[in-house]
Amino acid sequence: MFEIFGTHITANGDFTPGDLTLMRSLSTIKKIRRREFLLQEGEVCRYKIFVTKGLLRSYCLKHDGTEHVMRFASENCWTTDHDSFKNQTPSVCNIEALENTEVVLWTRESLAELYTSIPALKSYMERLIDKSLRVSHERILKNISYTSEEKYEDFITSFPDVFRRVPLHMVASYLGVSRETLSRIRQVRMKS
Repeated sequence: MFEIFGTHITANGDFTPGDLTLMRSLSTIKKIRRREFLLQEGEVCRYKIFVTKGLLRSYCLKHDGTEHVMRFASENCWTTDHDSFKNQTPSVCNIEALENTEVVLWTRESLAELYTSIPALKSYMERLIDKSLRVSHERILKNISYTSEEKYEDFITSFPDVFRRVPLHMVASYLGVSRETLSRIRQVRMKS
């Protein structure tokens, strides 16, 4: 599992074999079964998560039980509840495995040690956070300016692998549309 992370990280920065050895020594490798949680609402997020195999979703629950999918994380993706992880406050989100999943995890303490020892890793993570912020802003703009049809087309174009792996009700939740609207869009699209 760590080898997948090693391939990913070395493709995105200048890391030595010694850097990888240190990163591995401070990581936890974990297999998560489908429907198992890495984080549940109310818990403090303890890990920054890199997915080597499988699929995770981050979502929030409304009081009526309605789910709002915030993001999906498939192979070679990072995820966490950033606010909970950084500030050590209770999370308002859940992170759940949608498939049997394998991840590499780091605690705040282990990352702090890695940032001190491997400045290139801190720089990589800063770029990753900048990219995540940019993607979040783009998603907000799309949510307020795109039609439901445009949101759907953008999702299947941007995330074709995820689209094939998740139930449609989760796609609808991610897009902020009802299941009925998504079904109507799909029917119209199939007729075209």
